[in-house]
Amino acid sequence: MPLEPLELYRDQHHACLMFSDLIEEDGQAVQANQFLIVDGDTGAIIDPGGNLAFNELFMGMSRYFPPHRLSYLLASHADPDIIASLDRWLSSTRALLVISRVWERFAPHFAKLGKTENRIIGVPDGGGLLPLGRHELLLLPAHFMHSEGNFHFYDPVSRILFTGDLGVSMTSGAEARVPVTALAPHVARMEAFHRRYMVSNKVLRLWTRMARQLDIAMLAPQHGAPIMGQQAITDFFDWLDGLECGTDLFDERSYQIPTARIDPVAH
Repeated sequence: MPLEPLELYRDQHHACLMFSDLIEEDGQAVQANQFLIVDGDTGAIIDPGGNLAFNELFMGMSRYFPPHRLSYLLASHADPDIIASLDRWLSSTRALLVISRVWERFAPHFAKLGKTENRIIGVPDGGGLLPLGRHELLLLPAHFMHSEGNFHFYDPVSRILFTGDLGVSMTSGAEARVPVTALAPHVARMEAFHRRYMVSNKVLRLWTRMARQLDIAMLAPQHGAPIMGQQAITDFFDWLDGLECGTDLFDERSYQIPTARIDPVAH
C-alpha cells in the first residue's frame, strides 16, 4: 500500500502534497513524484504521471481535494512519465492541461481523438503568471533542462520551486520522502543523470541566474528527494554553475557508425 503523501507545506488556506511511491518499485519503471497544490477551493496537479500512477493518485488525492474540482494539470514537459495518463485525467476531471506551446500539438497523441479540444493552455517560451485560487503560480522558463519546451513552477505561498527533471536523484519512493539538507553527500545520486539529461552548462548557468532571484525554501524535483534549506539550495546552484553536461561532453567519438551487435534474446 502506498504511504500517505508527504506534506511539503500547509497553512489555513494553502497546501502542497507530494506523492512519491505510487509506482510499483520492481525496477521496470523509474520512481516518480506527483504533486498536489491546493489553494482554497482550487487545485492543481503537477506532473501527474503515467498510467502506472493514475489510479493510486486519483484515489489518494481524493482524500484531500475532490478531483472533479481540479483546475489544472501542470506538465513541465511531455515525457510519458509526466502525462501518459492524460486521457484518463481529461475523462475524469474538467482540468486544463498547462504545457509549453512546443508540445501543445503533441500532447493530443496521449488522448482519444478530440479529447484535448479546448482543454490545453499553451505556454509561450517566456512563461507567465497563472492564477490559482487567491494567488498566482510562476511558470518559469527551463528550456533544454532536459526538454526543448520545459517549465518549472514556483509557488510563492509555500516558496517551493517544482523543478521537473532538474535536481533529480535516483532513489526509492520511501527515500524520496526525506528532504536533502546537505548537498555534498547527495551529489553522487544526481551527477550521472544531470550530465546526460541537461543539455549544456550554458543553459544551467542561465537558469541559475534567474532562479537566484527567487525566495526559495525548497526545490521539489519530479524524481527523488526535495532539496530544502538555503545552504543546500545555494550549494545546488553553485554545483550546476560548474557542471559540464550534455553537449559539453560530446565530440566526434559520440557519432560513429556502430559495429556492436544487439542481441534480442539477452536483452
